[in-house]
Amino acid sequence: MLLLALVLMTVALISALTAMQLAIHGREVAIPKLVGMSPSEAERASAASGMLLVVERQFYSPDIPEGRIVTQMPPPGTKVRRGWSIRVAQSLGQQRVVIPDVTGGSERVAELNIRRRGLTLGSVAHVNLTDAAQDQVISQSPPPKASGVSAPKINLLISDGPEPPVYAMPNLTGQPLGSATLALQDAGMKIGKVSKVSVLPPVSALPPSGEPQAAPVAPSAVSEPSAASMIVTQTPAPGQKIVAGSAVNFEVR
Repeated sequence: MLLLALVLMTVALISALTAMQLAIHGREVAIPKLVGMSPSEAERASAASGMLLVVERQFYSPDIPEGRIVTQMPPPGTKVRRGWSIRVAQSLGQQRVVIPDVTGGSERVAELNIRRRGLTLGSVAHVNLTDAAQDQVISQSPPPKASGVSAPKINLLISDGPEPPVYAMPNLTGQPLGSATLALQDAGMKIGKVSKVSVLPPVSALPPSGEPQAAPVAPSAVSEPSAASMIVTQTPAPGQKIVAGSAVNFEVR
């Protein structure tokens, strides 16, 4: 009886493992080959295998005719579950457009020139340069009149002009707001938010415990900060590095 029980348990375990493998792998399908198909043909082939087609990019190709699928991911034959997405790129055929020279002008002019030729604007990077005007295109990729270009995109490098001067934030606490404002404006800074701190009555002014409390008095309106207001705190803090044009916030009393 014990031997029969062990045999039955072994058979049950093997059956369970087999059923689990069939459940897992029974829903797996092989990725079909889509390269060379039209988007509609590739979509039908993907749907027949229970997968989704996603056209992500477009590339020039001397071998694949225009409008056909030039690359796919995952590659053909890969085993995946049903419902998987196949990412493909579409061929633009051979490169026929001439890459324009957009350096020297502004970013906006360069973008218009790129799109007018049927190209797209790729990534745009910025850099501080002392010998180039602000918003000037100083470099492009691919270069002008380049051949053998893979993608119809032009990446730009834009100048932000020279780096702004850097200052060490002075300690303005205890000074009148008016004089601090003039000093910051002369240095090319801006006054940000100015708020007035509330001043609580000193402890000695409060009635001693046990004595009758005075009737509450309605608080008077808080006056607006003036040029004579004294600076209590500042942001950025004293000694912190700031660039020209930065805003400085104050709390005054």
